[in-house]
Amino acid sequence: MPDIVDPAVGAYADAHCTPPPDHLVAVDADTRERMPAFGMMVGLMEGRLLELLVHAVGARRVLEIGTFTGYSALSMAAGLPPGGTIITCEADAHHAAVAMANIQASPYAGRIEVRLGSALDTVAGLAGPFDFVFIDADKANYPTYYEMVLPKLSDGGLIAADNTLWSGRVLDGSDDSTDTVALRAFNDLVAVDPRVVCTVLTVRDGVTLIRKR
Repeated sequence: MPDIVDPAVGAYADAHCTPPPDHLVAVDADTRERMPAFGMMVGLMEGRLLELLVHAVGARRVLEIGTFTGYSALSMAAGLPPGGTIITCEADAHHAAVAMANIQASPYAGRIEVRLGSALDTVAGLAGPFDFVFIDADKANYPTYYEMVLPKLSDGGLIAADNTLWSGRVLDGSDDSTDTVALRAFNDLVAVDPRVVCTVLTVRDGVTLIRKR
């Protein structure tokens, strides 16, 4: 899926981010080589954004919905204070196995726990509060994930939702595919939800940031 940002602009932004550590360079290269859907990986610019957001809110407990090969979880782990932890949910057994291997090969193996199975079931069984939540799984369930995690968000906590511009397809009223309809509904819901304050960033394919009022 193409990013919403001009590729040349994205490349310039990547070149002006702090370079990634060796373990993320390895995850990036391996994901691109082994995974046909490597575009699902957040990449350097968004990974650095997630790290900085986790650090900025002082997050100690992070929940991620959608692990893929672990790039985003490893990025966020770098922003945690000592003792901080991440629970990341992954429905695909192959993705989970790859992610766990990548995590074990990193400096953050003790900070990240991969939960295999339906994120709907996993999140339902988790007790809050979480200081930071990153939603980046099956788009059709974005509205449901949002309603599930908002009550589990700590005071001062933050939710980040990926792919909310969906290559511009959310603008196309004639696109009635399941994912597009769900993302459009999610965007519309959050924008008028009196419980939260939100903004949409045009980073890669769109990142929505949400905090409770």
